Amino acid sequence: MINFFHIPVMPRETINGLRIKPDGIYFDLTVGGSGHSELIAKQIQNGKLFSIDRDPDAIQSASLKLTAYPNVKLILSTYNNLKNIAKEHNIQKADGILMDLGVSSFQLDRPERGFSYLNSGPLDMRMSKSGPTAAEFISSVSEQELIRILRDYSEERFAARIARGIIEQNRQNPILTTGRLAKIVAMSIPARFRREKNPCKRTFQAIRIAVNDELKMLDDTLKQSFELLNISGRLAVITFHSLEDKLVQTHFKRWVKGCTCPGDFPICICGKTPAARYISRIQTPTEQEISQNRRSKSAKLRIIEKLQEQKGAGR
Repeated sequence: MINFFHIPVMPRETINGLRIKPDGIYFDLTVGGSGHSELIAKQIQNGKLFSIDRDPDAIQSASLKLTAYPNVKLILSTYNNLKNIAKEHNIQKADGILMDLGVSSFQLDRPERGFSYLNSGPLDMRMSKSGPTAAEFISSVSEQELIRILRDYSEERFAARIARGIIEQNRQNPILTTGRLAKIVAMSIPARFRREKNPCKRTFQAIRIAVNDELKMLDDTLKQSFELLNISGRLAVITFHSLEDKLVQTHFKRWVKGCTCPGDFPICICGKTPAARYISRIQTPTEQEISQNRRSKSAKLRIIEKLQEQKGAGR
């Protein structure tokens, strides 16, 4: 059995915010260690929960943990396939959708998955275990594109130096392990900054996002999720870094705002009304939760409730 270990973040706040109905239709788009899915499954009776993950190890583990819940359907897929999944299962609308965007402890702690700079392993980083690896990505990307990725996906201030070091070293000898990549990154930044706690963190994050196309998929999935929701349905998203959180904020604000008239207009002439309302603008873990699960520290939970279908430019 694969023990896909992942402590659910803000479980009480998330499940309470989703307001589970016994006969409701729910989607957990990132089943991971199945912690949130099990909490939802415990509250539905005649309803249905579709638990989705792109990682086959997560699905295998969840299939054993959730076997006691006949109303749970496990699906191996990327979450931006949501609309097609709903159609395949004759689901017109959903009462709640959850996205926990954190990388699981299983993925981080298994060197062979190639996500962590703390333990050397094959340079992989693929959440789905399919497609080009991080090593193949580095061998194919240009220096200028890598600079852009490091800047855009991790706000790395030494993006140019790190990209140059990676490209040059890879030309001499392909970078195939996380350990070697971490050393190259560390040596590419000024010596006085190497004493930072995690000097490789931003580079590994940026490459992981690029390998898994995370931001594009998230953008597509947020749009699909809101469209799929019933009126009064709720969308809960847990983010772990600023880029994905900003993307979630952008969509949520647009749906909640309604009116799109310029600020200096004395009255509204667009006629648009809010498509959603905030249930939780932002929640963060308690100090007690952080002490028990250090990886929850950067988590932010946002929840909205759908009020009506989108109209006009908000789509």
